[in-house]
Order: sequence, then structure tokens, then C-alpha cells
Amino acid sequence: MKILIPIDGSTCSDAAVEFVAARPVLGDAPPQIDLLNVQLPLPPRAGRAVGEEIARAWYEAESAKVLMPAVEKLQQAGLDPAWFHRVGDPGVVIAEWAEEHGVDLVVMGSHGRTALRNLIFGSVTQYVLASSRVPVLVVRTPQAPQRESLRVGIALDGSPYGEAAAEFVLAHRSLFGPHPEVTLLHAVETRVADLLPAGRRDENVTLPTAAEIGARERAAFESVIAPIRSRFVDAGFAVGEAFLVGDAAEQIAKFATSAPLDILVLGSHGRGALTSALLGSVAWSVAARCSTPLLVIRLPR
Repeated sequence: MKILIPIDGSTCSDAAVEFVAARPVLGDAPPQIDLLNVQLPLPPRAGRAVGEEIARAWYEAESAKVLMPAVEKLQQAGLDPAWFHRVGDPGVVIAEWAEEHGVDLVVMGSHGRTALRNLIFGSVTQYVLASSRVPVLVVRTPQAPQRESLRVGIALDGSPYGEAAAEFVLAHRSLFGPHPEVTLLHAVETRVADLLPAGRRDENVTLPTAAEIGARERAAFESVIAPIRSRFVDAGFAVGEAFLVGDAAEQIAKFATSAPLDILVLGSHGRGALTSALLGSVAWSVAARCSTPLLVIRLPR
């Protein structure tokens, strides 16, 4: 497995390194790790004043300050990372590196704050999520998950995006520890209008009973969960499920926080714009409501 870790010296970036350091063997071999620091270019006037050679030496020195502690941390865990620095727009460089170097997973910290819509993720993380189809694990707190075997939630909605999220976990089991605990999540929400016969909106219609509504919701849940559940059981996972009722984003975020989950895996409906469309409205709303590390899976082109 090839992993890219963008490094900027922040506490969240350090947490991304700690997460990978805690997993020195993925599958039959250690992961191949690229550490990448991207320096913003000097202003043109300053660049001309100091000259190309001095500017290059400055970029190298500044990159080394943040790269070498990460290199040492991973080496202490028995890993052998490669490290690189580039100059440019960090989001653009990271997204292009992931696509052009055959990266299987980007693990990065986020400076985003959950309270503000446009700062749910930091701007660099947001750009990478929007621009790359490579899976991205966003570590959103200064401390990475500490458990050897992680508690993993997979949000399912019956779409190919949810199936892609489940498939990634199945294909990369060792990323989540020797004995990961997987919970399959699906939220159902029944609206009154959905209970009325087609074309009937008058007050004389008899609505289903609470028991009948519950049965319908359970059947809808089972239709989404059952095919995925069987695949995890066949693969030998310890798998549970969470039958959530209500607004999907609200219920998934609440479960992720209260369980608590170490990682929440979401399929992305994104279309590449730097708005809520990059994740899809449910995934974006989940991200706004909790700080659980998010593993975002995009469908391949």
C-alpha cells in the first residue's frame, strides 16, 4: 500500500504521522510512505532580491524543519519513508502528487473548524478532497486514534458510493488493525407524505400505525445493510450494525461521537466543486457535526 502524508508541522499533521506509525505492517509488507512538504513561493520581489540559489536553500531548510521529525517518528516505528519538498500551492501540489504517483491513500491533518460551513476542513484538505479521486483519511484532532484495532463505522445509503466505502475497508483490512470492529450505519427517515397513497393528500386517508411504519423502516434498513453485512461476515470481520432513525447526517454524527468511533468511512458523491457538493450534502453535514476522523472514498473515474 502506498501512502502519502502531507507534512506542515502542525499538530494535526503530527497526528496523521502518528496514525501511520501505529500501523507498521499493512498486509504482507510495510507500507510505502511518501512524506511531502509544500512551501509557498516567496513573493516575486523577495525571490528576485535573494536570488534563485538562496531561495532554493531556504525552501530546503524550511522543509527539513518539518519533514525530519516526521521521518524520525516513522523510522522509530520500523518504517522507511521517502521525503520530498515542492514549492507551489499546497492543495494543488498534493492532489497532483497523489494522482501522478500511484498513491492508494492520503493521510492528512485538517485545520478546519466544524462550526463554520466553509471551514469544516482547512482549505488545503478541502482542495485535495475536491480535486483527487484517491481515498483521503482526514485526521481532524491533534491526537490520532490510539487503539491497535480500530472501531470503524461505515455509512451506507444503498448507493455505489456506500458500496465503495465498504469495499475499501474489506480490501485494506490491516489498515484498521488486527481485529477491527466494524459497524454498518444506515439512517431511515419516514415523512408523512411518504405514507400517503399516490395522488392522495386529503384528510380522510388512514395512515399506517406506528408498528407498520417501524416495519417499513426496518425493511428499508435491511435492504441496504444485508448485502454488505454478508460480505464482512464472509471475510471474518466482527461486524455490528446501527439502525438509525431520523435525519441521516445528524444521526450518523451522533453515533460516531457517542459510540465512539475511531474512524468513520464515507462514500463521496462529490462533483469537484469547492462547496458542500465535494462530499455530498449528507457527508458534508456529518463532517460539520463531529470531529471523528473521516475516511472519504471517491468512485474512480
